[in-house]
Amino acid sequence: MMTITKDTILGDILDAAPETAPIFLSIGMHCLGCPSARAETVEQACYVHRQDVQALLDKLNAAVADK
Repeated sequence: MMTITKDTILGDILDAAPETAPIFLSIGMHCLGCPSARAETVEQACYVHRQDVQALLDKLNAAVADK
């Protein structure tokens, strides 16, 4: 099971668990295919998109826990 932290790279999450893409899209992160976005950490992406890091981590970890 993968544990996603604020330091996890978005590209790593999407590669390991592509089913998380709709979670990112639902909070306005529509640039998932962009090379620079794939290299960002969860914390960096949340900062840029003005999202709560912990709330996103909770959703992402719940999604990957079902795997």
